[in-house]
Amino acid sequence: MKRRQFIQNTALTGGALATGLFSYSKNSSTQNQAHSFNLKYAPHLGMFKHHAGENSIDQLNFMADEGFKAFEDNEMRNRPIEVQKNMAATMQKRGLEMGVFVAHEIYWGKPNLASGNLEKRAEFLDYITKAVGVAKRVNAKCMTVVPGHLDLRQSMGYQTAHVIESLKQAAAILEPNDLTMVLEPLNFRNHPGLFLTGSPQAYEICKAVDSPSCKILFDIYHQQIQEGNLIQNMTAAWDEIAYIQIGDNPGRKEPTTGEINYKNVFKFIHEKGFNGILGMEHGNSKPNKEGERAVINAYKEVDSFF
Repeated sequence: MKRRQFIQNTALTGGALATGLFSYSKNSSTQNQAHSFNLKYAPHLGMFKHHAGENSIDQLNFMADEGFKAFEDNEMRNRPIEVQKNMAATMQKRGLEMGVFVAHEIYWGKPNLASGNLEKRAEFLDYITKAVGVAKRVNAKCMTVVPGHLDLRQSMGYQTAHVIESLKQAAAILEPNDLTMVLEPLNFRNHPGLFLTGSPQAYEICKAVDSPSCKILFDIYHQQIQEGNLIQNMTAAWDEIAYIQIGDNPGRKEPTTGEINYKNVFKFIHEKGFNGILGMEHGNSKPNKEGERAVINAYKEVDSFF
């Protein structure tokens, strides 16, 4: 599933805000004790809608009832402010940490930050400024940044310099607010033509920006396709990785449905002392309640690495 599809899908569920009666309550079918996960896995809206219903607050409550410790919402910046506040209040009450949201408009088919275009840079920085307010409302610490498409009329060196300069200026906005933009490299198969594709490239850029507010989002699904060798590549970039996302390959569904040995990958992440959030940015391999329960059981399986 592509990021655009995630955003479209989550936008549909976020509108069912918690005003009035909730459709979900912890009843006899959900009386199981909340599982104690070793890592902070973060579901997204729509992942458990057949159990919890369309209401966003009900879905957050269901996640907490099942033992999840975090929540991720790419579309949070586009939700009404009152929705953001209500979701934040529920997360705080239920002990859910807020994961990433997408900080800006992503240009999928044309150059953006890589171009060096000053208008595009100004637009990006305006998005970052506005994202600070969103982050504070929902208690987020990280926001996703994707530099956009390659500029095929410029050499890679110039494009990299343009991106670094834009990110330095964005970091200057985020640092005083103790917020972090996480750069997400995306694979060539799902997103051909993008500027940022691999973890070594993201690592180089973060070192050049040299700011605690500019780090890497390591999406395991994307990097399994793009470069493989997951544990060694994560080790090499570890000091710049602030956020992790999950999806098995092929198919971008929950762990255990593809080729990635997630039990070993999560064991490595845990042993590294990672205290951040791991976003569940994938679809469900099966439909309806059966599929939602399969997702939960898959995470219980791969999280039991002791």
